[in-house]
Amino acid sequence: MDTTNKLPLDMVYYWEKAKANSLYMTQPMGNGQVEEYTWKRAVDEARRMASYLKSLNLPEKSRVGIISKNCAHWIMSDWAIWMAGHISVPLYPTLNEDTVNYILKHSECEVVFIGKLDDWDMMKPGVPENVRCVSYPLSPPNDFETWEDLVAEFPPMEENTTRDPEELATIVYTSGSTGRPKGVMLSFRNMAFAATGGTEVLGVGPDERMLSYLPLAHVFERTFVELGSLYAGFHLFFAESLDTFVQDLQRAQPTLFLSVPRLWVKFQHGVLQKLPKKKLERLLKIPVVSGLIKKKILKGLGLDKVKLAGSGSAPLSHDVLDWYRNLGLELLEGYGMSENFAYSHMSKPGRSRTGYVGEAAPGVEVKISDVGEILVKSPATMMGYYKDEEKTRETFTEDGFLKTGDKGEIDKMGRLKITGRIKEIFKTSKGKYIAPAPIENRLMSHDAIEMVCVSGANQTQPHALVMLGEETRPKLADEAFRKNLEASFQDLIKEVNKTVDPHEQLAFITVVSDEWSIENSFLTPTLKLKRNVVEDAYQEKVDSWYAKRQPVIWQ
Repeated sequence: MDTTNKLPLDMVYYWEKAKANSLYMTQPMGNGQVEEYTWKRAVDEARRMASYLKSLNLPEKSRVGIISKNCAHWIMSDWAIWMAGHISVPLYPTLNEDTVNYILKHSECEVVFIGKLDDWDMMKPGVPENVRCVSYPLSPPNDFETWEDLVAEFPPMEENTTRDPEELATIVYTSGSTGRPKGVMLSFRNMAFAATGGTEVLGVGPDERMLSYLPLAHVFERTFVELGSLYAGFHLFFAESLDTFVQDLQRAQPTLFLSVPRLWVKFQHGVLQKLPKKKLERLLKIPVVSGLIKKKILKGLGLDKVKLAGSGSAPLSHDVLDWYRNLGLELLEGYGMSENFAYSHMSKPGRSRTGYVGEAAPGVEVKISDVGEILVKSPATMMGYYKDEEKTRETFTEDGFLKTGDKGEIDKMGRLKITGRIKEIFKTSKGKYIAPAPIENRLMSHDAIEMVCVSGANQTQPHALVMLGEETRPKLADEAFRKNLEASFQDLIKEVNKTVDPHEQLAFITVVSDEWSIENSFLTPTLKLKRNVVEDAYQEKVDSWYAKRQPVIWQ
């Protein structure tokens, strides 16, 4: 089907008739049970929920929130909000009460859908008393009106609501590694352009299967999963929990699989715990055995049917990319932001280059500024920040390019390499500037390291804070294991220092005992490191670490 100039709701109405009885969503309900939604059923429930929203007589274009982990109801709510003439405001299911309160008040949400959550008690006090709540079937115990009762009570909305392409469709609050989240305003045109371009570039069609598990509140999942399935018409599966993730993957047998670097690294570490790196490398050199091993590993991960695997939201180390490619899974990196609905650059099969995030997607203009900043422009670029004209002005150049805040360079084939964040670059006491990201990528090649933060502003040389993988941490009680690990870190420093300029050479690695997580605010909801939080947590100890003059320090 030609999706040119088709808005999201146009696609909803199209599949409602074209694939009425085809399965669209498979939702785990616990205890091995699943609920299946045909296109007809999904659109019918959305139409009924839209009738309910209309019955509330809310002001025109009211904001309606969604606080839930990914599930079928999340997507149906989004459609219902649009059908009723309103604007959706997704919130991450891991936010604290203060941030929930800020977003709901800032966006002036009238209604909020409450879904599947791990810590509703923490979030609940952040919901203002005047906000009406509706609960999903899998939501925590509450006394709100329920989805089931409302769809049973209200008739389906009969008319096919049309929305203007330039109308505000959703406000996506950035997870923000610093300060208050900003409300990115995206129009129906922004969303349609990104979804159409993304499905065309990746060559996806109605026969794909995809597992939805990264937060739908983030544009990466929203563009390629919610809107991708809507524009290509493929089957969507949802994950039940981290504990059931492998079973969820094996149920879905995805043909498309997107993830973020931290999870790709976790998958790799899981394999290497069972089959050490050197042994695996030996086996992959034996012709007949090699093919069997690759199939067995990918099958064990539930990825043996994947024809297109992608990674985004942060850079992946060369070693991890090469490791997966050796298994026959060509991991394609992409690049985008909330501010352009994750539609900017994508690697293409057979044209990818390790360390690069691909070529500009169709309709995207890109240039590098005088200070090396990546500037992009396309019909997917946001309308601006909600209630913040000043910040909007600061984020655009005079000729309408979005300032990404990332430094980069472009090769002869038009592939983009991100060399660091402009704001992350720090200066040593010798007056030399250091971009931490490339050094962090090199350190991530060590299979015991799960996360790393290179720091050292106003010090003579930089240092690295590393968090070990969860499989490695319990083994530290074994003195021999710890000594071997320390020796390998010393070798790692020597290897990394050979590849960087003298002023970038690491003074030491500190192995931290803390776990950096979303819950303790060290990570954003999309598992990106909050650099300022990490640095502040260890600031008092840094001078004493430098004074020790040791290559490896255990915190």
